[in-house]
Amino acid sequence: MNSLSDRIKACRNKLHLSQEYVANYMSMNRATITQIELGKRKVTAEELAKFSVLFGMSADALLHGENIEMPATIFARSFSELDERDQNEIMSLMQFKKIMKEQKRINE
Repeated sequence: MNSLSDRIKACRNKLHLSQEYVANYMSMNRATITQIELGKRKVTAEELAKFSVLFGMSADALLHGENIEMPATIFARSFSELDERDQNEIMSLMQFKKIMKEQKRINE
């Protein structure tokens, strides 16, 4: 069974987050995140709570490796927390990305 440190690293990688980004979010230095991911440093209850918010999952799921959510689920939850203006801006960017991808496919 994977350890908490393995699950933290797996979640970080699944979400394409750098150790530096996670360290800044957690108010730690990057070396501390490395130590946590290597299992050389234990995680406090407060840190577990922050990791669970960052990764969009319950602390229990993070501790026990259950119900690890996909990035799309985390995106949807975060998207709903934005105001309408920010949501519209993101939707416009997504539409632009789709158009650019289609144009690239046609030109290939």
